[in-house]
Amino acid sequence: MNQTLETSTRKVILSMLKTQGPLSVQDMAKQLGITEMAVRRHIHSMEKDDLLEAKLVRQAMGRPTSVYTLAPQADELFPKKYSQLTLDLLDELLEDEGQDKIERLFEGRQGKLEARYQSRMQGKSLEDRVAELADIQNENGYMVDWSAQDDAYIFNEHNCPIAKVANTFQQACQCELSLFRNLLDAHVERTECLAKGANKCVYIIRQNK
Repeated sequence: MNQTLETSTRKVILSMLKTQGPLSVQDMAKQLGITEMAVRRHIHSMEKDDLLEAKLVRQAMGRPTSVYTLAPQADELFPKKYSQLTLDLLDELLEDEGQDKIERLFEGRQGKLEARYQSRMQGKSLEDRVAELADIQNENGYMVDWSAQDDAYIFNEHNCPIAKVANTFQQACQCELSLFRNLLDAHVERTECLAKGANKCVYIIRQNK
């Protein structure tokens, strides 16, 4: 296997674990269409780089099996659009101008994003607006998937490019929720949040009543 293919497969495995959560070697081999031995070689390499964590899971029958998840260090491999500089500047602004200034700053950003993307929502059904929002967020590195479920749409963000900011300034999360509600013109509820320790951000989207 050449180096380019080795690197590509490694990236795919990391992406699978990011979007799907814990997977066994057998799960990965089946999805990738390669042998379990080949997957184990990649796993061993990534464990040496401290990118993966393993744990034993008991089976209904047979011996326990190992499943793999991303280690905290692996998070830095995924898209991040904001650097430590942003966080430092926000800290300075908070210290000099206070909480109200931070609130206005995030609200201003939300307004600009709404103005930027509103035209992409015009004349579309709710389902098409959800699909368009997924495209927008994927363009910005959020690694989104979504699905229809009964009377709702489930919208998952597996990566947060502004995680370092959101972990400190919850206004970022609140503004994203408000942005989604306004762009979709729908009822949007966030049930899981990366900035609060979840594995992904999950939104439940329904028609406004």
